[in-house]
Amino acid sequence: MAYILVALASLVVSALTLFSGFGLGTLLMPVFALFFPVELAIAATAIVHLANNIFKVFLVGRKARLKVVAAFAIPATIAAVIGALCLGYFVDIAPIYSYELFGRSLDLTAVKLTIGILIVIFGLLEIIPFFETIALDSKYIPLGGFLSGFFGGLSGHQGALRTTFLVRLGMPKEEFVGTVVLSAVIVDVFRIAVYGFTFMRLELFSSGDSAIRGLVAAGIIFAFIGSFAGARILKKVTMKFINKVVGVMLIALGFGIAAGVL
Repeated sequence: MAYILVALASLVVSALTLFSGFGLGTLLMPVFALFFPVELAIAATAIVHLANNIFKVFLVGRKARLKVVAAFAIPATIAAVIGALCLGYFVDIAPIYSYELFGRSLDLTAVKLTIGILIVIFGLLEIIPFFETIALDSKYIPLGGFLSGFFGGLSGHQGALRTTFLVRLGMPKEEFVGTVVLSAVIVDVFRIAVYGFTFMRLELFSSGDSAIRGLVAAGIIFAFIGSFAGARILKKVTMKFINKVVGVMLIALGFGIAAGVL
């Protein structure tokens, strides 16, 4: 059952996230957490996420607009570290509200509420026709990278914030997807190298638990298949369709973050 759930989640979510640029880690981690401690689930998800993003670079990365990647990813990477460091100052702040859902204790915090509301607003901008023609001026790319990196480092949801800025640059669909993927890999490699490599090595490869390694392998393989299928579908969809997918996923994610579920 564990292999079926991980494989199915990786397959479906990776196909969708090729368009949106976010969501694999957010949705896959709870699946791993059904069978393993949260620490192992986070480490396993990070490895699947990075491996899949690298694979997507080979699929669509050649279409990336490199000037945008450089202008966006560099400040995003720096800001992600700053955001992650600032997170320590918010840990001890009491939650606004705590409640239970399906046996889980959930906390509604000021940081998550603020970021969740912002993501919902960005999502609404993608599905309301009036805002379809509004594009972001390229001079704001570094600022967008810094803001998405900072709040992403603070909340752990950098992919969604990255997409909200890049989708507004008015790029063709292939360039948009390629730019998002390449930017994600740059930020992820740095983040994992700085924060996660030692942790993941100790947790995954020194734990003696072959089951988690098998599930990670299954997750990577089926995520690859999903991304490959998504790349084929990309040729048949329009940028307007991608905007709608992004909008719906942003709204759903934003509500989940604001409510303390994610």
